[in-house]
Amino acid sequence: MSNLVLSSPLKGWIAPLDETPDAVFAERMLGDGLAIDPLGSTLHAPCDARVIAVHGTRHAITLRADNGAEILMHVGLETVGLGGDGFEAHVQDGQAVKSGDKLISFDLDLLSLRARSLITPIVITNPDAFQIVRREQDHVVSVGDFLMELAPMGEATAVSPVAGGEVVREVVVPLAHGIHARPAARIAETARKFAAEVALVAVNRRASAKSPVGVMSLAIRHGDRVSVVASGPDAEYAVIAIVELIEGGMGESAALPPTAAAPSRLGAVVEAVRAAHPSEPGLLRGVMAAPGLAIGQAVRFLSSDIVVVEAGTGAANERAALEGALAHVRARIEKAAGKGDTARKAILGAHLAFLEDPELAAAAHRLIADGKGAGFAWRRAVGGYVEALRGLGDRRLAERVDDLIDLERQVLRALTGEEDEARVLPPGAILLADELLPSQLMGLDPGQVAGLCTAKGGPTSHVAILAAAMGLPAIVAAGPGVLDVAEGTGLILDAEAGTLRIGPDAGQLADAQTAIAARHERKAAAKAAAHQESRTADGVRIEVFGNVGSLNDALAAAANGAEGSGLLRTEFLFLERDTPPDEDEQARQYQAIASALDGRPLIIRTLDVGGDKAAPYLPIPAEENPALGLRGVRVSLWRPHLLKTQLRAILRVRPLLQCKIMVPMIASLDELRAVRAVLEEAKRELGITERIELGVMIETPAAAVTADLLAAEADFLSVGTNDLTQYVLAMDRGNPELAARIDALHPAVLRMIAQTCAGAAKHHRWVGVCGGLASDLVAVPVLVGLGVTELSATAATVPEVKALVRTLNVEACQALARQALDQTSPEAVRQLCKAFQAGA
Repeated sequence: MSNLVLSSPLKGWIAPLDETPDAVFAERMLGDGLAIDPLGSTLHAPCDARVIAVHGTRHAITLRADNGAEILMHVGLETVGLGGDGFEAHVQDGQAVKSGDKLISFDLDLLSLRARSLITPIVITNPDAFQIVRREQDHVVSVGDFLMELAPMGEATAVSPVAGGEVVREVVVPLAHGIHARPAARIAETARKFAAEVALVAVNRRASAKSPVGVMSLAIRHGDRVSVVASGPDAEYAVIAIVELIEGGMGESAALPPTAAAPSRLGAVVEAVRAAHPSEPGLLRGVMAAPGLAIGQAVRFLSSDIVVVEAGTGAANERAALEGALAHVRARIEKAAGKGDTARKAILGAHLAFLEDPELAAAAHRLIADGKGAGFAWRRAVGGYVEALRGLGDRRLAERVDDLIDLERQVLRALTGEEDEARVLPPGAILLADELLPSQLMGLDPGQVAGLCTAKGGPTSHVAILAAAMGLPAIVAAGPGVLDVAEGTGLILDAEAGTLRIGPDAGQLADAQTAIAARHERKAAAKAAAHQESRTADGVRIEVFGNVGSLNDALAAAANGAEGSGLLRTEFLFLERDTPPDEDEQARQYQAIASALDGRPLIIRTLDVGGDKAAPYLPIPAEENPALGLRGVRVSLWRPHLLKTQLRAILRVRPLLQCKIMVPMIASLDELRAVRAVLEEAKRELGITERIELGVMIETPAAAVTADLLAAEADFLSVGTNDLTQYVLAMDRGNPELAARIDALHPAVLRMIAQTCAGAAKHHRWVGVCGGLASDLVAVPVLVGLGVTELSATAATVPEVKALVRTLNVEACQALARQALDQTSPEAVRQLCKAFQAGA
């Protein structure tokens, strides 16, 4: 293979990477190369190549030359924060380009004002396959001038960059969202159990498998081929463990995601909302991160800067100081992780994984060895990875930047001996901040906070998840105007509407207070009557059950008046473990949940994995579209021994007839018959002669349109509106770009439910709804009107669903349903339903 000569893609001054004021490039974390301080404003192709990725914010582009060399060109530093402002891409992913073709244009004046630096690194990101044998030195170059010459490292190295004596296995990544924070942490946790040095190699880039941040920085996507490489005494065992972990899916969705390099469209969503609602004095608009309505006063939450000293006082002293700070933060996180809700524990677990990352510590120690202070070294080490993750253009990886920044701050606080001051907040405090870090929110007393609003941030960040878990209304991405609100100003935060009203007048305050009071009164009245039977105003019995996924859920459902459980998600027993539960374990768990319901009906759904739920011990083969592949009942019939074990465990619950069995993802009568055959075999083995009710979930259009055929042999039908909606609308419900458009009140979905009810009625079978639509109070009258007689909602909403049912007249609901089926959009259906309830 001949050498490759790269021409300058940009007019400007040549500079070595060492002079780049960023650790990612200066320390060659992404590869070797050089940099250009631009005098021109257009980036050109340095050789004939194909575009691998135009990064989401158009500030960077990666090319692959014909000989396999990968070239990353990054315009300016920290330009990802501009969100694409000032950049224009002239090419797209996958496009072939010729040397000199225009790639990206940029506004040099804008960048000079808003970017950290204009310097533009040109990096070879697969240095294990190519070495730079000649490069230009310091002087001005024009577009097309010589830049550098690359020589291949040898055919064997270029194809598989591993040394002799190493154990190597290749794996195709089945994870829908690639190897992001959570999978990277699990890989690192597994790798650290072995003495061997273990690495992942992807597209000729390599990272230690023991470093979650390093693994994340490889930006491994769904379908990528990855080599797991190890050397040492237990190398073979280490490789097998990592490969099996990745192949098993680690509980991550296997559905094919949108292009990982596609940018988050949060900014576009916010701008669209603002464009649709003309600016109004005293009103800021953002995006809901957690629902709710709050009245309070502005409390500005400002994070003070932590000053670090660059020069150290001796490597030994600085190393000891850093290790002491890391140990202090680790102990505090471990203590906090031992208590609190699931969301808090998961986030703290991710923080611990990052804190124990050996690559982060090694980067800091290298700087300490060069004479730097511990605080300066830690900030530089974390900062390098922060910029690397932001520069990848992957929304999911970029969301983990806040976790790294949070850890940087906690460790620096420990080094300085300072702690964030515990603030005494005034009653009804609505926190206003540029951004909040997870540890800052966890350090607050929820009883003192009415809500929060940030200028930046995203609706899927860890702060958003925490706010929802804490019951705090929250808005993010409300813009810089948030920081202009004076301390103590009166506010109304309406998270559902995505608005923050500043200085409301007396009328606006009265309206908000009335809405909050009405909401509280409605909930209190519903809770007081929660244990009364659920019947409509005209006497029709509508059962209101609870969806549960654990013993605690069952206890909560019973406490909130649920008349049974319409859906027990048994996945809680099967996920996050290396082997499936045996019959005895399952029987004990099902019995405990049945006992918690005190004899009320319990509908147990058989194992529903695949698609967006994966079990490590079920290595489902990589599929082009797993959402349409092995999932639900198909997995059970693929591994019938698991199905039979589960059915036997259910049949052991007493009293015997309390449990009903429900089969997910049915698409044909043959599948139901196959499950029925296994059930009958299990009954014979256990000596059971009573009829055990076996129902099906209606989640596919096929099941809905053949409901009459299924109802001839199924004992009941239950509509799973979450999956049914995504399949009817052909929209992946895991795709954040489509989230706002996936609404189960779409007329097409309602028509499927109507057809299901009609098919069931032919055979006198009852129809329930156990999907999210059953918990949507706006939708309940329509569902009743369509013929649904059982609603299985979340435990928290059961009292309100029952209270609403008692106000309904079935004939009026039927008229509403007929109107809803003739609407042209889910928005129109929602307006119709709201008008119906307002007039009721």
